[in-house]
Amino acid sequence: MYQHTYSVAPLVPRKWVLYSAQSTATRPATYMADMRHTGPRTAVPSLSVGPMQMPENSKPEAWSQSIPTAVLVLADGTVIEGTGAGATGAAEAEVCFNTAITGYQEILTDPSYAGQVVTFTFPHIGNVGANSEDIETLDMGRAAGVVGAIFKQPITDPSNYRSGGHFDAWLKERNIIALCDIDTRALTAHIRETGLANGVIAHSPDGKFDLDDLKKRAAAWGGLEGQDLVPSVTSASSNEWSESSWVWDEGYGETKDKTYHVVAMDFGVKRNILRLFSGLDCKVTVVPATAKASDILKMRPDGVFLSNGPGDPAATGEYSVPEIQALVDSGVPVFGICLGHQMLALALGGKTMKMHQGHHGANHPVKDHTTGKVEIVSMNHGFAVDGETLPEGVEETHVSLFDGTNCGLRVSGKPVFSVQHHPEASPGPQDSHYLFRRFVNLIKEAKGEELLAER
Repeated sequence: MYQHTYSVAPLVPRKWVLYSAQSTATRPATYMADMRHTGPRTAVPSLSVGPMQMPENSKPEAWSQSIPTAVLVLADGTVIEGTGAGATGAAEAEVCFNTAITGYQEILTDPSYAGQVVTFTFPHIGNVGANSEDIETLDMGRAAGVVGAIFKQPITDPSNYRSGGHFDAWLKERNIIALCDIDTRALTAHIRETGLANGVIAHSPDGKFDLDDLKKRAAAWGGLEGQDLVPSVTSASSNEWSESSWVWDEGYGETKDKTYHVVAMDFGVKRNILRLFSGLDCKVTVVPATAKASDILKMRPDGVFLSNGPGDPAATGEYSVPEIQALVDSGVPVFGICLGHQMLALALGGKTMKMHQGHHGANHPVKDHTTGKVEIVSMNHGFAVDGETLPEGVEETHVSLFDGTNCGLRVSGKPVFSVQHHPEASPGPQDSHYLFRRFVNLIKEAKGEELLAER
């Protein structure tokens, strides 16, 4: 009979002892924690074999242990081994973690993740497969912004009526390197303690890695500070957007003959942002991040939107901040999200800063000081506006209840505001949809029209 004991397992890969005897099923004899090279030793269940009757001529088989086919090497020398999935190769990136339990495909197509490896804290990824609808990047023909993904368990087989294919095949198609079968809790704790980590993720089916070279690459990579990543994700030219929000069993719709004209500066815009504008009677024109304010104003917009995007806002702001300042001075309503929020703050005289671990997830509490209400929001940013640097006449409107960092601002006497979080809720809660109606109300107010109810 089996006897259950608890012990402190050594930091080694999981191992199984298999017994065979003609047609008898194999049974596990020993299990040891898959902590690999990360984290402290942890008390885990260990299954030991007590006295038992074995069939005659039965012999234990040799130890069965698969070789690691993927590694994550951090700049501090930490090496984490696991099983590879998705694309093969090696790439430098910043390693972050995301606490959302749904929306993995939307996360991995969010252009704001360019230059990063996303560690999913939710253990089971892949169960809804992959499809052509749950994507956020405008141009799927371009290379994926995200560099890699890390999962606790091997990718789950799809089991959902909307699945159009296996998630692993989708990762290969998007050239996203994946590392599975590691202790993501230990990696997350490491990031929380030491900060967002620079590293190299690598996948080789033969399990052959030059760890010394990977360590050198990880240590030499400069990180995201000072990097303008927007050119890799922005639109190449201006285009019109007409797709509306998804409806169950119908999909996405098309809109025509809209009342208001919104110009969206694309720093890495997500599709669902544009859909929500379409759903509020807005014709949307998407322009590249390098568009000049003078050219935007020639389009006679009723409002201008500054989109989300990746990288260091100070770097992108070198060419975008002067244009944003001109738009603010023009008097046209302006609304920013994420990177757009950060660059608006820079244009108004504030400063931005690199965060210790960033905010990445769909369960972040934010307080709206303009209403006194708390909303649960979706976030994805490694830089933040320093609220202490906002000048007179710029009011802090939202604040994170996790760490007190700035999450929103508005300009006194002008139709200009922005938020750090993602109110389009893809993936995530819909508490912040009112912000799109707030923006449209600024347009309506300028036209002397009746305002919408925000909530």
